[in-house]
Amino acid sequence: MPSTELGASAASPRSSSSVPFSGPTESVSVAPANTPGWAALAVAVATAATVGLLAVVVGGAIGRPDLAGAVAVCADLIILVLFGAVAVRAGRAQMQGRAAAESDAQASHNQLQKLIDNTAAVIYMKRIDNGRYLLVNREWERLFKVGRERVINLTDQGVFPPELAAELRENDLWTARQGRTVQFEETAQTDIGPRTYVSVKFPVFDSKAEPYAVCGISTDITEWKQAEHEARTLAAELETRVRNRTAELEASNKELDAFAYTVSHDLRAPLRSLHGYSQALLDDYTDQLDEDGREYLGRLQANVARMGHMIDDLLNLSRSTRVELVRSDVDLGAIAHEIAEELATADPHRQVKVIVHDGLRTHADPDLLLLLLRNLMANAWKFTGRNAEPVVEVDQCERAGETLFVVRDNGAGFDMRYADKLFTAFKRLHPAAEFEGTGIGLAIVARIVHRHGGRVFAEAVPDQGASFYFSLEGPMNEQPGQAARPALVGAK
Repeated sequence: MPSTELGASAASPRSSSSVPFSGPTESVSVAPANTPGWAALAVAVATAATVGLLAVVVGGAIGRPDLAGAVAVCADLIILVLFGAVAVRAGRAQMQGRAAAESDAQASHNQLQKLIDNTAAVIYMKRIDNGRYLLVNREWERLFKVGRERVINLTDQGVFPPELAAELRENDLWTARQGRTVQFEETAQTDIGPRTYVSVKFPVFDSKAEPYAVCGISTDITEWKQAEHEARTLAAELETRVRNRTAELEASNKELDAFAYTVSHDLRAPLRSLHGYSQALLDDYTDQLDEDGREYLGRLQANVARMGHMIDDLLNLSRSTRVELVRSDVDLGAIAHEIAEELATADPHRQVKVIVHDGLRTHADPDLLLLLLRNLMANAWKFTGRNAEPVVEVDQCERAGETLFVVRDNGAGFDMRYADKLFTAFKRLHPAAEFEGTGIGLAIVARIVHRHGGRVFAEAVPDQGASFYFSLEGPMNEQPGQAARPALVGAK
């Protein structure tokens, strides 16, 4: 018998005495006041006998025994009449006490009936020996269309289909055998269709502590069960959609891999040819070229180099999304020092003051973090090109309980009205003639930050510099362990 047993204290045999229906061995007795009893009767008899004896003695003394007998009889009659009056008054008091007790009992029953009639749960009580109903509430009547006057003489067999009635009867008997509160999930057919209930049943005990009835309180959970089923269905549909979407993403990633391979090999080959032949012309035919010819070849080589940088940035933009993210403890300060040395080596004619504060540590993907910081510091280096005393600073701060890293500079800055365009690929706030670049670097930064579950934003004032803030929070897309991954262009 599948069931869920609740705590025994919820329905111990003694706690069931609050149910206003007694067992077959219980009876109600009222002890009225002024009941004469055997003592009062003995007093009356003794008094009558004494009066009669005195009358006989007195009659003998005066020589009138007949008068003495009459007096004795009269005395006895008076005493018996008085006793009868007292007995009548006592009987009336007894009847009034019994009527009051019955009235109180009926009032308690009516109060309990009103209480259970005004609850949304289905409440009922059935005998254990024959399964007949002893009590139902209004909700039970409403659902099963059987009045309480009629159901008192019925069992479950007279209300429900045979299979369901047998199941309900078995649950009742199981509850009686357990002698404690038991919970079942039951289904009943109503005029609005099948309904599912969670039923809490407990035995009701008589004066001998024997169970004679089972009381049940059933709560309709049909809507909850339907919602549960719908949730499972939606979860299954969502899982199917996720699988399909994952398959689509895997297919897209394969296409991106093919594109990256094409960009890496097929496009670089003609660029290398352009660069090689233009350099050969400059080396071997410089004397035969005029100044304009040499300038054209220089522009050609510059654009080839720019195209190469753009291909590198596009590959990094693609790989920053596709590469597996593997977190570890990272010394952000050491990475910043390394990038500062690279920038100084690549541009030895500039004197840029780079400040890297101590204690810059985080938990992130080291390769992606290197690419992120390289783009931010390279931008700061580039946009301080027109400042006589350029400064680039890498620091850490707290805002509203959030740890943020920041790369600051005192360079060209920008108008904050256009800040929403910063992290979109190929969107530039400065013309290429003023500051070279592909317009992809900050898009790479944004993708790396988002993959780490963080956020990135900038604050700037034109001609006073800019500050780029980013956080690296949350385990988004984090994968445990080390795995093979494509190398990032420019990563070491």
